[in-house]
Amino acid sequence: MTYGAAMPANARNWTAVWRRNYLAWRKVALASLLGNLADPMTNLLGLGFGLGLIVGSVNGTSYIDFLVGGMVATSAMTSASFETIYATFARMHTQRTWEAMLCTQLTLGDILLGEVAWAASKAVLAGSGITIVAAGLGYAAWPSMLYALPAIALTGFVFASLAMVIVSLAPSYDYFVFYQTLILTPMVFLCGAVFPITQLPAAFQLVAALLPLEHSIELIRPAMLGRPAASVGTHIGALCIYAVAPFLLSVALLLRRLMR
Repeated sequence: MTYGAAMPANARNWTAVWRRNYLAWRKVALASLLGNLADPMTNLLGLGFGLGLIVGSVNGTSYIDFLVGGMVATSAMTSASFETIYATFARMHTQRTWEAMLCTQLTLGDILLGEVAWAASKAVLAGSGITIVAAGLGYAAWPSMLYALPAIALTGFVFASLAMVIVSLAPSYDYFVFYQTLILTPMVFLCGAVFPITQLPAAFQLVAALLPLEHSIELIRPAMLGRPAASVGTHIGALCIYAVAPFLLSVALLLRRLMR
């Protein structure tokens, strides 16, 4: 199979993969939603009410209001990443669901696009859940926070695509812990999720500007606070590159892996 033949065959085949994953997830939907909300809500309320009393205001707003945007972006990142590196890897490696799919008219690209779209959907659910709770508690501006939804979805696509590269390279589940601890966790602290990146040394600020989570936060936080976002085109462009380039790379890597 050539690289061109492995790309998505058309604009609709991937929906079959998305629907299959949705039907399987629907059986455990409540537990999944609660699990996605627990960690970011714990961080939001724990840091917001605890550390917030010490910090006071940040950039003219209360610390918990500042924190909401970072937790929404972080929730989208972790939800899409974990869905891909664990559930998608299981369907490819352990359950061998992909083998059955490849016996149909679906191409490898169709499968990957469906998996990435599903992980992005999980990110939207997780990010929207935090947004709704924050709005109910008065920590997000309504209705401007609705403008954050496209950024949450794009964040899901970005981190699902990045995680798909990890899936294509990892021999087993044991290797995913390195991605979590060496990439995802440091990104939370470097990209302004819990404190402004202006507090970092200049070199770290340059690194943060190259990371996808920083661009997500710069789009989501202003919407949550009811403020205009700066350099919207730059942030969207950077996220689109992070979404497309890893996806194309993962097609090539998984094609080589499956053809062995």
